[in-house]
Amino acid sequence: MKQVELDRQFMQQALEQAELAALAGEVPVGAVIVRDGEVISKAFNKPITNHDPSAHAEMLALRQAALSAENYRLPGTTLYVTLEPCTMCAGAILHARVDRVVYGAVDAKTGAGGSVLDVFSSKQINHQTAVEGGMMAEECGQLLRDFFKERR
Repeated sequence: MKQVELDRQFMQQALEQAELAALAGEVPVGAVIVRDGEVISKAFNKPITNHDPSAHAEMLALRQAALSAENYRLPGTTLYVTLEPCTMCAGAILHARVDRVVYGAVDAKTGAGGSVLDVFSSKQINHQTAVEGGMMAEECGQLLRDFFKERR
């Protein structure tokens, strides 16, 4: 299977996680971490549920993957997330040594994957994570727009 097809398949799983977040009353962001073609963790936003400002989908997926790997470093992995990571998540992704991030919608307010900031492109950081944005951006963005439209 081609990489683009695999990326769509895993982003679809991240989108399903985001839908679970919306059902729970959380901002609909979902994340999936993959190693060697296998999903090793899935998560969705839970800052409201967990009373935890760090409970973003990416952070929860990183924690779960690290626990299952019994290692805080996750080389050889790709993180799929429906919304461009913020600076907190970008920092954790870099510390975890994730090889690649594929995100859906751009976060024009707090995005740290190239829109507002570009944490991943800093050459001073000793680990480089490849970042690709826009995968299923319309579907990911529409879920967010619908969620916030209902809230207003």
